[in-house]
Amino acid sequence: MTGTSATPDGDLLQRRDRAFGRGAKLFYDEPLHLVRGEGASIFGADGRRYVDMYNNVASVGHAHPRIVEAMARQQATLNTHSRYLSEPAIALAERLTALQRVTQSAVFSCSGTEAIEIALRMARMATGARGIVCTNHTYHGNNTVVGALTNLPAGDTRHAELRAIPFPETLRPITPGLAQEALGDAYIERLKATIEDLKASEQGFAALILCPILANEGLPDIPPTFMAKAAALVHAEGGLIIADEVQAGYGRSGTWWGYDHVCLTPDIVVTGKPMGAGLPLAATCASREVVERFRAETRYFNTFAASPLQGAVGLAVLDVIEEEGLIDHARILGAELKAALRQRLGHTPGLIDVRGKGLFIAAEFVDAAGEPDAAHAFALVCALRREGFLTSVDGAFNNCVKIRPPLVLSREDAMAFLDAFDRVTAHA
Repeated sequence: MTGTSATPDGDLLQRRDRAFGRGAKLFYDEPLHLVRGEGASIFGADGRRYVDMYNNVASVGHAHPRIVEAMARQQATLNTHSRYLSEPAIALAERLTALQRVTQSAVFSCSGTEAIEIALRMARMATGARGIVCTNHTYHGNNTVVGALTNLPAGDTRHAELRAIPFPETLRPITPGLAQEALGDAYIERLKATIEDLKASEQGFAALILCPILANEGLPDIPPTFMAKAAALVHAEGGLIIADEVQAGYGRSGTWWGYDHVCLTPDIVVTGKPMGAGLPLAATCASREVVERFRAETRYFNTFAASPLQGAVGLAVLDVIEEEGLIDHARILGAELKAALRQRLGHTPGLIDVRGKGLFIAAEFVDAAGEPDAAHAFALVCALRREGFLTSVDGAFNNCVKIRPPLVLSREDAMAFLDAFDRVTAHA
């Protein structure tokens, strides 16, 4: 930021660099100082209102009064660790697994990273193998174990227990020119060869982990037969399916879970970000047999997880989603927003594709030669910020404008976003 030392925000940035250590990530070319939120609105220190088109943590809206009240009430009553009986935490586990339909028991934690690590450990204990297959442009968390999955190239063997496959997509297929089913089968063959590679090693094959809608890969259009065939193959080979629903779940995709969109029946389901609407809360859910084996072998304990506070807030989030009809709203408004953006294909310079499910949309940009244009996408994100709309970049090449607003986004704000999108793309 030019001249930051002479401004209050510049002083805050310098303090941040000292307090956090230089290099802690910030969005945009000009860092944004936010002080308050309400619904899909966030307000800067200068009083300016921004429309949040990115935040999946406050997915039911910033400072939702139902969540604030539940948090304050429980904290004022009792909050302690999980080695006492807690009605709210038990009720949350019961309700969450019932909504998922494919799980029976839950292990709570405080972050998606923790929940994914638990899922990996569960799968390894359940199968007696250690090999994990992921996609080659994924992100599931950032500790040493889980972080090794991030952007692991297909065929890379530097981690003996990990292998990656090309993520299935139709825009840049591994074999051009194939019909949809044949293309799906081509990706299945890569998965089969990867599983065989692990089984030929001393690692064996434990699980395939993926986000059902491939969020970090840029929400690609997936060959329609891939997920069901992948699940059948994984189970035939003795492995489990881990569905990372941290971004796809909780109504984000216009249904409760991303796996409902893609004909995938997982064995282990991981949820996180939106579960606590700002309170650290994540869960790893599976059959009772899988969960109890994990508990017996690990004696897992997390000081801040399965607490009365987590239970009370987690239940309040589910209440808000159901009582305010947010899943239907996400499906209907998301479809309208995506359709409107797709109308700009062929008219907006560089816009090559618009994809997504519910209120989770990616607008992908390329340069004049047809190559992914990350610089242009980032410039558009910064320009949208100056217009009062907060987005980010995403995708395998960071060339997608990522649109993921709170589920309470109004139609008025969605239409205003389209106007701002037209302005910035016309002048970029």
